[in-house]
Amino acid sequence: METKVAVIGLGLIGGSMALALQRHERVRITGFDADERPVQEALHLGVIHSKAETARQAAESADFIIFATPVNETVRMMKEAAESWNLKPGAILTDTGSTKSWIMEHADAFSGKDAVFIGGHPMAGSHKSGVRAAKEHLFENAYYLLTPASRKDTAAVRRLEEFLGVTKAKLAVVSAAEHDAMTAVVSHFPHLVAASLVRRLEDETEDHPFARELAAGGFRDLTRIASSNPDMWRDITLQNRDELLDQLDLWQQEMEAVRAIVESGDADEIRSFYDGARAYRDALPLRSQGALFSSFDLNVDIPDNPGAISEITGILADAGISITNVRIVESRADVFGILVVSFQTAEDREKGKRCLAEKTGYEVSIT
Repeated sequence: METKVAVIGLGLIGGSMALALQRHERVRITGFDADERPVQEALHLGVIHSKAETARQAAESADFIIFATPVNETVRMMKEAAESWNLKPGAILTDTGSTKSWIMEHADAFSGKDAVFIGGHPMAGSHKSGVRAAKEHLFENAYYLLTPASRKDTAAVRRLEEFLGVTKAKLAVVSAAEHDAMTAVVSHFPHLVAASLVRRLEDETEDHPFARELAAGGFRDLTRIASSNPDMWRDITLQNRDELLDQLDLWQQEMEAVRAIVESGDADEIRSFYDGARAYRDALPLRSQGALFSSFDLNVDIPDNPGAISEITGILADAGISITNVRIVESRADVFGILVVSFQTAEDREKGKRCLAEKTGYEVSIT
């Protein structure tokens, strides 16, 4: 029997979800987006099989309904769905939002109904956006957290996990509160810090303009996430405000402790501070995606000779390894190679590292 899926919101995440779910043998994907342009692009690219004129029309015949929309819009449609949509008995609704507590507060509206809402957050992304950037493999090896509304939804959770299994994501079930606490510290709060560091540099360049040029190396990499969509991060900050305020309090305590270490002038204590951070950071997983988008960079220490870059890209091309970006680092005080090569996946990066190590004498490293 054919499984019917409604994907509401046809951006990078919705489009990639639609492509991944087509790995099922008998599935039909109906798409809807408030903007007609991505709908037509999705049809043309084969991302969806058919389109709907409204979200309600897409959902009412679906076995699975996926809201790949901003959280505010998802909440609005959840209310509408619970009140007036004629959903299929046993239908499972889910979302892809970055915050879960506010979403799950509104999931209570489905209590006692034939349909079930289970929160979802696939922790994957890309440097590109829109349905044209959608990739079937986007969620592979990425964590995908599910937040059911009730323990009574166990059978529905198992059914959703089985259905999402074709994405090859690492599925895990947590509470909405756990989700928001964990993502606050590993994703949401780092965006606040990155934006603050950039603002600090901006202030510093008033007195020292050349500092902007020196930021082209490690500082730019460290603050990459500050280039994220400001509208999206405004919403996430508001939706996860309480957790972020807790993190800011803890951060201020940490900075006071760091200040005390620096003021002490104790060389051993200062070294211990850096050594502890280095050891913990180096033990973090390398081969899977976490809450922040990973660009899977490889650092190659090459000489500044004509043809050196083309040599590297040629070797990778001959090996059939795709790359997404190549850039030269000018400020190298805190980086590990003059050339940074970016790959689509951790597997491609590992292949590239082995290939370059075998065929060149250059030092190659992952940081």
